Amino acid sequence: MIINTGMRTDIPAFYSEWFMNRIREGYVLVRNPYRQDWITRYELNPDVVDCIAFCTKNPAPMLKHIDELQRFNQYWFVTITPYGKDVEPNVPPKKQVMQDFIALSKNVGVNCIGWRYDPIFIDSTYTIERHISDFQNMCNTLSGYTRVCVISFIDLYEKVLRNFPQVRTVTPQERIAIGKTFAEIGQRYGITIKSCAEGNDLAEYGVDCNGCMTKETFEAAIGYSLNIPKKKSQRTECSCVLGTDIGAYDTCGHFCRYCYANSNRENVIRNNRIHNPSSQFIVGELHEGEVIHQAKQISWIDGQLSFF
Repeated sequence: MIINTGMRTDIPAFYSEWFMNRIREGYVLVRNPYRQDWITRYELNPDVVDCIAFCTKNPAPMLKHIDELQRFNQYWFVTITPYGKDVEPNVPPKKQVMQDFIALSKNVGVNCIGWRYDPIFIDSTYTIERHISDFQNMCNTLSGYTRVCVISFIDLYEKVLRNFPQVRTVTPQERIAIGKTFAEIGQRYGITIKSCAEGNDLAEYGVDCNGCMTKETFEAAIGYSLNIPKKKSQRTECSCVLGTDIGAYDTCGHFCRYCYANSNRENVIRNNRIHNPSSQFIVGELHEGEVIHQAKQISWIDGQLSFF
């Protein structure tokens, strides 16, 4: 199975100490975000965890733990965008994130790391021309350290509109202009552009529209064929195989304007205040009388089909 750390928060950036404590103890407890009394225990054991998937805007705090994580297969997505402090207040300077990306790539391998340039929105500051210029500069820096860049355009979820009321939808014409040009730039730098949950409209312009965290993504990372059980995706347009997330909503301290995982700043500050790096949960503790449900975990690796 695959353990996901990144749909609800940024664990490497803000909770690396907690995560490593969970790795050392060999399990983690997770509350269902839609039913707080439902608690699931996941074993963090390489015998049943085929890969740990990380999504982060700041891998730096985890770099010192990479050697300890080597007993697990890993896949990393690092988000690097052109946005400044006006949009991503607590994300480190992009030049530093790119250097950390390179350091991470050298350690885990080029097949185990991808770059996310998303979500893409357009306004008077972040114009199409600026996106194209900044994207090319980033490609120039990251070329050779990843083979893939995933793009998506901003979705106007309720939480996004609450945190970023002035944002607008990217038009079909703007999507084509960006997707087509990004694909051309990526080809020059050896980086395949993939779209995330955007349909197939960009396929004719050279964008891979088959999904980002797919079965093939993880197989290339771990070097084995996977027998992944069929599971309904969280979104019909999404072909990712992820489903097991050990994070929690309202815990990410980046405070990005476009965030879909935080309801509001006050909730994040409160949860950060009660966070205990020694807890079994990312936020809170186990209360007397609560029932823990053991997750059904098996390896998906087909031991007969190695890519090595």
